[in-house]
Amino acid sequence: MRKIIIPLMLMFSISIFSQVSVGTPSVAESNRWTFGGGIGLGFGSNSAFSLQAAPRVGYRLTEDLEAGVIGSVSWQTSNYYRSTMFGVGPFANYYFARSFYVGANLQHYFINYHDKYYDYKDNREETALYLGGGYMQRIGGNSFMQLGLMYNVLWKENSSIFSSGLVPNIGFVVGL
Repeated sequence: MRKIIIPLMLMFSISIFSQVSVGTPSVAESNRWTFGGGIGLGFGSNSAFSLQAAPRVGYRLTEDLEAGVIGSVSWQTSNYYRSTMFGVGPFANYYFARSFYVGANLQHYFINYHDKYYDYKDNREETALYLGGGYMQRIGGNSFMQLGLMYNVLWKENSSIFSSGLVPNIGFVVGL
């Protein structure tokens, strides 16, 4: 099932964002709004696996600085637990040379958690502050694919729902 979901999400994202980018250059230059999204994939100890989808809306404050709101839906599983998370929060990205970016993303998660070992269920909340950056590749017009690596600086090994603080991601943005 996982082998099917990830490629389908990638194809769906590329299809949507490549269609959105069609337009005249004068419209793109005057519009400061950006739209996009991403998917994330994480691995950890004890067969931990996570998949995340994160739609986003941003506004270019300057040619190189963007801020906005990002939402997320995440599914995680391991040998010992399973969880579903919904998150929302602000983000900021700084772009340089139109090939690289650094960013910050604060997410507040609402978590439905099931401990498989003790058959314990819980609903809780957790905040994550992701810092990182990556490479951007133009995919047409004012559309870019972002390949990056983020780290949750609030992650603590024994108290966090997350199996690791490190999160590789792939994202798409239109409007830069």
